Amino acid sequence: MFVRGSKNAVTKHMVAAILGEGPSVIRRVPEVGDVAITTDILRSLGVAVDHDVAAGVITVEPHEGVTTEVSTSFSGLNRIPILLLGPLLHRTGEAFVPMVGGDPIGRRPVDFHIDALRALGAEIEVRDNGIAAKATRLKGARIELPYPSVGATETVLLSATLAEGRTVLRNAATEPEVIELALFLQRMGARIEMSPGRKITIDGVTSLKGAQTTLSGDRNEAFSYLVAGLVTGGEVRVHNCPQDRIVTAITTLNRMGARFDITDEYIQASAPDGLKPAAVQTDTHPGFMTDWQTPLVVLFTQADGMSVLHETVYEDRLVYVPALKQMGAEIELFSTCLGGESCRFHDTNAVHSAIVKGVSKLRGAEVDVPDVRAGFSSVIAAAIADGPSTITGIHHLERGYHRPAEQFAELGLPITPVA
Repeated sequence: MFVRGSKNAVTKHMVAAILGEGPSVIRRVPEVGDVAITTDILRSLGVAVDHDVAAGVITVEPHEGVTTEVSTSFSGLNRIPILLLGPLLHRTGEAFVPMVGGDPIGRRPVDFHIDALRALGAEIEVRDNGIAAKATRLKGARIELPYPSVGATETVLLSATLAEGRTVLRNAATEPEVIELALFLQRMGARIEMSPGRKITIDGVTSLKGAQTTLSGDRNEAFSYLVAGLVTGGEVRVHNCPQDRIVTAITTLNRMGARFDITDEYIQASAPDGLKPAAVQTDTHPGFMTDWQTPLVVLFTQADGMSVLHETVYEDRLVYVPALKQMGAEIELFSTCLGGESCRFHDTNAVHSAIVKGVSKLRGAEVDVPDVRAGFSSVIAAAIADGPSTITGIHHLERGYHRPAEQFAELGLPITPVA
């Protein structure tokens, strides 16, 4: 199985491309809904976007006359509009974007983004239908994030590259997709320095050029398909995702009994002797990624014993559990911190820990999925369930995974659309 570039990286690269003078080319682009949404947003602003779907190549070229306002018709579709504020301020001096969307997995406050832009000199007005901003020229600043937010770090990178002077960002996110964006901006001419302790220094430049890049493989997809193979007792080989992008995930699965064959070309996993339970806590990079926990919980249902999951990134990430319980999974949810140190949701009402009893015999059911990762988990749970399952809300899966029906068919799991 070959995975394409990360959906969490490609859309940010598309936004970065509007900062350049000239076209930028992005390769190994996945065919996912978020790419189509971002393409529509950029085209509505007057940015030329050419998407060769078959080749997986996108060319983005901004022109004079880029408009300042993202239509409210894009409200709630994904998180891209908030990232456009800085780039639009650089091109036009003013901007308006609707409120962000995305999966219903917990609060995604825009406060970090707004505070960072204000520190850079933008005048921000939060309205009922969106956010308006003005700035003659953004200026470098010292910014410390209250939490290493991926989105807020990306906002600073996209906004500070053309700001006047130096920006020092502390407590920055260091996820591979963030580093990939920083490297792309550097190819465009940005001056970005990474330092230990989550510190990023950006010296503003007067202009950027277009650049080209080939995206690294999607670590979410790679992990998800490896788990799909383990859940079903099979063996999956994933190409195009470097080992260092899922190193923590590999070790976690290894502790559960998975065996790996890792080369420069692929990562292969199997569990011929069965699966053991585990206690896993999600965290910011380089910890266990929050997006990985959804398929992991399905894997827990097939491990012999009691497993514990402690979610520390989003307080409402366990919204998919009722669907799995409907299929026969034995899962109990708790608002206390289990399986790790106390997190920022300690002493709140957030249900963010789960105890999973395995081995569970799952059964087919009619389930509705609430988000991208839950969609994948429901499919792999259905793959090992007795009897057929009908899954609605499958558009979430298509928004985040490259041609999932074809990929599952390649693994031997046919998915039949229901009219």
